[in-house]
Amino acid sequence: MATRPPRANVLGVGISCVDLPAAVRTIANWIRDGEHGYVCIRDAHGVVLCQHDEELRRIHNEAGMVTPDGMPLVWFCRALGFRTVSRVYGPDLMCAVLADPALRVRRHFLLGGAPGVAAELARTLGRRFPGFSPVGTYAPPPEATADGVDERAVAALHASNAEIVWVGLGSPKQERWMARHLSHTAATAMIGVGAAFDFLSGRKPQAPGWMQRIGLEWLFRLVTEPRRLTGRYLKTIPAFIWLVILTATGLRSFPSPETGSVTTTRKR
Repeated sequence: MATRPPRANVLGVGISCVDLPAAVRTIANWIRDGEHGYVCIRDAHGVVLCQHDEELRRIHNEAGMVTPDGMPLVWFCRALGFRTVSRVYGPDLMCAVLADPALRVRRHFLLGGAPGVAAELARTLGRRFPGFSPVGTYAPPPEATADGVDERAVAALHASNAEIVWVGLGSPKQERWMARHLSHTAATAMIGVGAAFDFLSGRKPQAPGWMQRIGLEWLFRLVTEPRRLTGRYLKTIPAFIWLVILTATGLRSFPSPETGSVTTTRKR
């Protein structure tokens, strides 16, 4: 199992107490030490999903790293005393890894996105980060079943001998996929970056930096994709706030994640 950063118990989900440089160092250390792990990039929506899905919660708690994507998770970790925690967002993590000259030249694979997006992303990132040239890309066809995606994707990964696999299958599908397949490939790290494929390829607009910093990226995405996201946010945001209130008032407690070193109380 990969060496893991310290974690905070956020409603029963172990969130890694990292900032962007620490997350990059963790991946670099896995490569240096020959370890293997998958990375979940988690927002409040995913934490709420884990409340109703024991297997999904287990997948997160067994991950090598679970970075705080949304600002509410950052604020939660800071309230527990982890003052240096900051947001580790999928597109930012991808760019930070590729900005490191030593990591940029490792064997990368881009898995996911709509047909053509992974190849377009490879070209875009190659122009932005000279020397970056992934050893393979794979975009599952729209008609592919889950098993079909597995068979074709794993075959492509084996052929490429990839070390770092960027997975953009959407959550929670990508988390389940990484947990299922990490041990069946030679990959050191599988990193579930979701919509980063669309954002970094230019297919979808990103929220302005100021909205991201104050926790309003969800509002930007809701305005740009109302049909897809309205139902999700109407359920997720009230549920997350209510669970936080219950926790803060002591009316409800959440079991500590069963694996790894997880801090469940305020850091002293």
